[in-house]
Amino acid sequence: MTRKDALPKPEKKRETATEFIASVALVLVVGLFIITFNLQAFEIPSSSMENTLLIGDHVFVDRVSLAPRAPWTGPLVPYRQIRHGDIVVFLSPVEPGLYVVKRIIGIPGDRIHLRDGVVYRNGQKLEEPYVLRNARSYNEYLDNFPSVPPSMAAGVNPVWYEQMPKHIQNGDLVVPPESYFAMGDHRDVSYDGRYWGFIPRENIIGRPMFIYWSFETPADQYHKTSIPDRLAFVLRVVVHFPTQTRWRRMLKLVH
Repeated sequence: MTRKDALPKPEKKRETATEFIASVALVLVVGLFIITFNLQAFEIPSSSMENTLLIGDHVFVDRVSLAPRAPWTGPLVPYRQIRHGDIVVFLSPVEPGLYVVKRIIGIPGDRIHLRDGVVYRNGQKLEEPYVLRNARSYNEYLDNFPSVPPSMAAGVNPVWYEQMPKHIQNGDLVVPPESYFAMGDHRDVSYDGRYWGFIPRENIIGRPMFIYWSFETPADQYHKTSIPDRLAFVLRVVVHFPTQTRWRRMLKLVH
């Protein structure tokens, strides 16, 4: 044995309790920062985006990539423009404080119309494999938008009723600057841009990234506001969590 081999190896310094607590605190602070400023949790309350998003899906929304670009961040943040087909969460233009999720059909300058339920953008027929149709009766206004005059009796927002004619050119709805036109994937039941118009750019919150949890939820659950009804649903989640969680939808990307 050489003298070098005989020398004792220096022991690795153990992390003290203070250092361990500091490390955990750092992780928690970073995680809280990411969740607070980059991600936001939402749950889907309606069937307007079926089958892409179901009632009871819980999603994380990326609040950064579609936000207005900040000059001080440079290339550090992956900002990008809103694109055709993006699913976005936004504040309703007609119901203050209400968060809504729809798919972007038209961006500024686009010309949109529907013919027999088929969407045409800038004269081109769209292929929309995500669209769900049901067996409802033909709706002349919704299926041939905007060529058929709107009717407030059919649920069209009064402000949109007045404004829509100003945005129609040669049978197309023309999307103005800093605005977007969106529709739900469940086209026959979606309360979307055909009823209330455009989404202002500043109303857009972000883009759903993935489903982190999904639970089989009654269609009318989010209309129930009484404390007994809410407690009953909480109890249902606790009792039926293993059997009514949609495990196949966990971590599913939203697109």
